[in-house]
Amino acid sequence: MQLLGIDIGGSGIKGALVDIEKGDLATERHRIPTPQPATPEAVSDTVAEISRHFNWTGPVGCTFPAIIKGGVALSAANVDDSWIGVNAEQRIAEKTGCPTLLLNDADAAGIAEMEFGAGKGQQGTVIMLTFGTGIGSAIFIKGILVPNTEFGHMEIRGKDAELRASDKVRGDKDLSWEAWAERVTEFLNRMEHLFSPDLFIFGGGVSKKYKKFFEFLKTETKVVPAELRNHAGIIGAAMAAKALVEVQNK
Repeated sequence: MQLLGIDIGGSGIKGALVDIEKGDLATERHRIPTPQPATPEAVSDTVAEISRHFNWTGPVGCTFPAIIKGGVALSAANVDDSWIGVNAEQRIAEKTGCPTLLLNDADAAGIAEMEFGAGKGQQGTVIMLTFGTGIGSAIFIKGILVPNTEFGHMEIRGKDAELRASDKVRGDKDLSWEAWAERVTEFLNRMEHLFSPDLFIFGGGVSKKYKKFFEFLKTETKVVPAELRNHAGIIGAAMAAKALVEVQNK
């Protein structure tokens, strides 16, 4: 079965048709830069443009960089604050004309990695972290997702962790891989202290460069790169949209 997955990020909005049985993209990914400011109108118009690119009329799974409850955005990380309190799921469904399921972006990536990637078969406590414009997080206990954790906003040294250790910060401050890894290690150590995880999965766009910095990470917990790399959000979103198909078929 193929479904459309769309991943809304701070710098780009990406979509593709996904074979949800295989956990792989069934088409080339289509990417459009995230409009600035990333308002509800502008972002939902861009999502609709991606849907039209694939001539898609079925259910859509869509990630969003925020806490999502009942389709409503309760925060706004790396998008415009005007999203807060908006039923983002409904807004995107209206723009695309397609049934839409919206979920937190890191939760979607984690769902994909747990089913088809680095977390497959893991029954302990697994923490998926995505490093990009910000830091996204997803935690799984015996394979069950605890949604909307947003650990990237944990305070470290008086500021959000993602303002110290995101990949964007690495680039903005021109940090060496070793210097950046020290900041990431501090964040991972805090996660270890709080959750005693069995595995960290390191995702986001920077994960494909893991050989440049993994040797500098100092943790008790095993750290592995995401196997689905930057496609995990798209794949997880499409997997989540299967719930809409099941509702339609009842």
